[in-house]
Amino acid sequence: MTGVTQFDRTDLRLLAEIQQHGRATNAELAARVNLSASACLRRVQRLEAEGVIAGYGARLEPKRIGLGLQAFVRVQLEKHDQQAIALFADSVIEWDAVVACHALTGDMDYLLHVYVRDLEHFSSFLLDKLLNAAGVADVNSSFVLRTVKDFQSLPLTQLE
Repeated sequence: MTGVTQFDRTDLRLLAEIQQHGRATNAELAARVNLSASACLRRVQRLEAEGVIAGYGARLEPKRIGLGLQAFVRVQLEKHDQQAIALFADSVIEWDAVVACHALTGDMDYLLHVYVRDLEHFSSFLLDKLLNAAGVADVNSSFVLRTVKDFQSLPLTQLE
């Protein structure tokens, strides 16, 4: 589905609960949003079928698993034709260190969010992969010193 789904307040409360408590049982979700278990299950199944709920997963603490360095890397391509864009996108998809890639407006074409073990690992990623990728003209990196706010859930209150 490509359009925007319309939500009532119960849908929004249900989505907020799922974002914060993804491991909750259907009965727990139903109680939190004041629905019967069957009505709650029908709503969740509808939201899944419509692609609103894109999936479920655990958030891991990067430093606890050995990914101690986080960087944002801005990339400018030499050319902006379909082939150059596709080649770059195909490369990015293959790089495990890149957890997100966004096409941008402005002076740089892409913003990569990268997690690596340390500076040596970042250097290897930069020199062996990114700078060798077809069509890359310029790269500018910034390392995260401290995270003030990280993505936890989408701001559903803006939809009310």
